[in-house]
Amino acid sequence: MANTTSAKKATRKIARRTAVNKSRRTQMRGAVRNVEEAIESGDRAAAVKALATAEPALMRAAQRNIIHKNNASRKVSRLTAQIAKLAK
Repeated sequence: MANTTSAKKATRKIARRTAVNKSRRTQMRGAVRNVEEAIESGDRAAAVKALATAEPALMRAAQRNIIHKNNASRKVSRLTAQIAKLAK
């Protein structure tokens, strides 16, 4: 348990940041899920549209250190490759 005033404040700040990051992570995962569902259904137009919203969400999450930058890039790359396969 935090004893000093600064440690107590740090605990409050961490709790606030955690709440914000959880919300952002949930939004990001939802955006990725929308793309994956569109890919599964085979609807290329919907998948491309969903990717247009998911990519900025992923990159924003990476920028804010919610996920690693390479992780975001890898997710975008894999989703793009899956959408490209739908065209064939």
